[in-house]
Amino acid sequence: MSDIRIATAEDQVLLDKEAKYCSYGDTVHYIEPPRIFSRCEGSYVWDTEDQAYLDLQMWYSAVNFGYANPRLNNALKQQIDTLPQIASQYLHKGKIELSEMIAVDAKKKFGLDGRVHFNVGGSQSIEDSLKVVRNASNGKSLMFAFEGGYHGRTLGASSITSSYRYRRRYGHFGERAQFIPFPYHFRGPKGMTKEEYGSHCVQQFARLFETEYNGVWDPKVGSSEYAAFYVEPIQGTGGYVIPPMNFYRELKQVLDQHGILMVSDEIQMGFYRTGKLWSIEHFDVQPDVIVFGKALTNGLNPLGGIWAREELINPKIFPPGSTHSTFASNPLGTAVGLEMFKMTSEVDYGAMVMAKGKYFLEGLQDLQKRFPIIGDVDGLGLALRCEICAADGFTPDKATLDYMVEEGMKGDMVVDGQKLGLILDVGGYYKNVITLAPSLEISYPEIDLGLKLLEQLLVRATKR
Repeated sequence: MSDIRIATAEDQVLLDKEAKYCSYGDTVHYIEPPRIFSRCEGSYVWDTEDQAYLDLQMWYSAVNFGYANPRLNNALKQQIDTLPQIASQYLHKGKIELSEMIAVDAKKKFGLDGRVHFNVGGSQSIEDSLKVVRNASNGKSLMFAFEGGYHGRTLGASSITSSYRYRRRYGHFGERAQFIPFPYHFRGPKGMTKEEYGSHCVQQFARLFETEYNGVWDPKVGSSEYAAFYVEPIQGTGGYVIPPMNFYRELKQVLDQHGILMVSDEIQMGFYRTGKLWSIEHFDVQPDVIVFGKALTNGLNPLGGIWAREELINPKIFPPGSTHSTFASNPLGTAVGLEMFKMTSEVDYGAMVMAKGKYFLEGLQDLQKRFPIIGDVDGLGLALRCEICAADGFTPDKATLDYMVEEGMKGDMVVDGQKLGLILDVGGYYKNVITLAPSLEISYPEIDLGLKLLEQLLVRATKR
């Protein structure tokens, strides 16, 4: 095991400049000294010393299709040579065709007519969705959201994100959401199956509407004070928590009974991360609004957006100028998004991702059997979780996971004679969960390599 890594002289010059000239408000340094990277390809990134790191988080699931994906890169290059820029009040073919592709797909899957509205990223698209649902509900500003949920760090998005630290210094936009327990079965009451716990959580939510004195419902006029429930079908930053399959179907029944919209935040889990275009598809419900971003352009261009039901977003209800961004629906982003859809229509990404995810999950389950500090593993497609605990297999152990992350970034592990680092992401309510979001293009040998590197980190952690 190596000692603490020291930055090279060249990197230290850059780090000194960063310390003087860069805001720390737009980043977080999880290790010291921070790595400076110089190139990337496939499932790997290389630092300035040309040390390779296998990346199992892929820019927080923004690069679903692998770093420097040649097909998507070429789509961007071709667009640069034709129509690289145009003001968003003007039309171009890419915007219209990408909107059509998403809306036609939603009609096929959910049986609902709808429209697509673009912005420059996930948080901004959450803001737009808040405008849509507040407008459709005659200005209601209250929302439901989940404990453990994360929807972004802009003012509106942080108001429906359950972590107080994201809004502590800035006050609230409108009103803070009411946060409802998520069916996190591993840390739920004992003695219930996963499905029973899901139903229990729905029943606890439904009781809010039993009487006016629970504070959310006026039975005399049949009206709720809340406009929408924001859900991540699978919690992202909350630790890739996967609910029981009955949960959203039962929850949606309660919402529909009381005229509350369901907004599905697919920013992290969309674009085949879970084996389907939208993760909400696994749960047999019809969302009213879908918010997307990140992997739409494979991280090559900041483009996100929303799909909403026709009744919520048609021009009579949500007229021109309701929200605007200079760079919304920019032609570079829409070109990559269109190519991504074409690429995924030519291969059965659903079957491919589910098969790779099953294989990866079986490897994690094998590690769980051999290392008591792994309390829980779970996965849906290539959204996988590995919860690091104390020796009892349950008590959260953030310190051990922090140690594993730092060791992985030293770049000193050896597998089959190859020296490698491993990039992991940390999530979970207690920051003790490895949230695994590998490239959807990851090969089976690379999955095996990732498991071997994880095993080395677990050995180091248990022997330290």
